Amino acid sequence: MMNDSQPILEVKGVTKSFGAVDVLRGIDFAVQPGSVTALVGDNGAGKSTLIKGLAGIQPFDGGAIYFEGKEVKLEDPKQASALGIEVVYQDLALCDNLDIVQNMFLGRELKRGVTLDEAHMESRAGETLQSLSVRTVSSLRQKVSSLSGGQRQTVAIARSVLWNNRVVILDEPTAALGVAQTEQVLNLVKRLADNGLAVVIISHNLQDVFQVADYIYVLYLGTMVTRLKTSETNSGEVVEYITGGRTDANSNLAGEGASA
Repeated sequence: MMNDSQPILEVKGVTKSFGAVDVLRGIDFAVQPGSVTALVGDNGAGKSTLIKGLAGIQPFDGGAIYFEGKEVKLEDPKQASALGIEVVYQDLALCDNLDIVQNMFLGRELKRGVTLDEAHMESRAGETLQSLSVRTVSSLRQKVSSLSGGQRQTVAIARSVLWNNRVVILDEPTAALGVAQTEQVLNLVKRLADNGLAVVIISHNLQDVFQVADYIYVLYLGTMVTRLKTSETNSGEVVEYITGGRTDANSNLAGEGASA
């Protein structure tokens, strides 16, 4: 779903260094509600550092962050969560010995008095999965250990939208999944955007990127070299940017976010 509205989340000129190594060098990046934005680049390009900065895990050294047009600080994960920014990491952080409902509310359990409100949690978990048209799970009380890779990814993504989050960042959501499971997860990514969320997908799989993304940002050695409309580019061109064979020296990346 293409959406050229005002960015909900935008960074301008952000930097991050570890000792003498400049990992992010004046990065501009913006995402719109109701759209999927892909972030691609080779290993060591700076993708993880950018995402950790947006999640408040490793605050940026410099630059500015804007949420709904207002400058904000992201100095710890609580600040990011309060704004509605959620990251689903590659390891998913699910507990195999707990069921789907328990995983979706892990650390945020609902209580009625001094006891857990199991009925309310189960109802909300079911409503969230239903809103995302998830039909691959037979029971909300299944242990996560019994789920397939695609189902586990689905639970992790559903957990990320349970709390009315506005921006969902997915780190390699289809890694190690089979063809059918990959298709399920990519369909879910599209539904997140259709529901009005701003979705960021980090992926090495350009076939997946071209299937779901509206925009593609390319990082190369800590520099954001281009922002492309998926409909106006191809995988060969993107690979050239990823490998450093092509650059857009004069592009105003963040500024394009609202007007491309």
